[in-house]
Amino acid sequence: MFRAQRKEKMKDKVLEIWPEINWIKDEDLRTKTLDAWVYAIENSPLEPKDLEEIPFSLLIKDCSVSFMNHKRTCVQLAVDIAKTMIDNFGKEIKVDMDIMISGAILIDVGKLLEYEIVDGKLGTSDYGKVVRHPFSGVAIAARFGLPPGVQHIIGTHSKEGDLGKRTVESIIVHHADFVSFEPFKA
Repeated sequence: MFRAQRKEKMKDKVLEIWPEINWIKDEDLRTKTLDAWVYAIENSPLEPKDLEEIPFSLLIKDCSVSFMNHKRTCVQLAVDIAKTMIDNFGKEIKVDMDIMISGAILIDVGKLLEYEIVDGKLGTSDYGKVVRHPFSGVAIAARFGLPPGVQHIIGTHSKEGDLGKRTVESIIVHHADFVSFEPFKA
């Protein structure tokens, strides 16, 4: 009973920081996306509230943009880009919005497994030094039965995807992610 209550409480906390999960119309996909985030947080040294405070990248010195600010901006940009493309190109472009939104929400879910806290300082864990978040993110997504299209977005959103062919949804998310990352690089 207590475990179920804790799980529901964690789901509520995740939905507080990720209201965009509710943009996913397909109930099964929405639930699996939420469950993947709950799992990642439960296996991370961080709490949901920490994601509102930690920098979105440990690679940027003195980064003041939070993890969630960057992540939510990426999702919002992806949706705006997709809508503009659909408005302008009509039937010439097909974008699965649910797959794209789920993938955009999950692209950095694996980062939660990359972190460690030592002496009160956030850093990269031994695991995170050898398994980058696109790989751990795909593993988390597969664990919860998220569709291949979502896994593809997670796996190809960063430089790891540069050698392969990206889907339309992955192209959009990849660029939304970099547009909200590159301006802050030193």
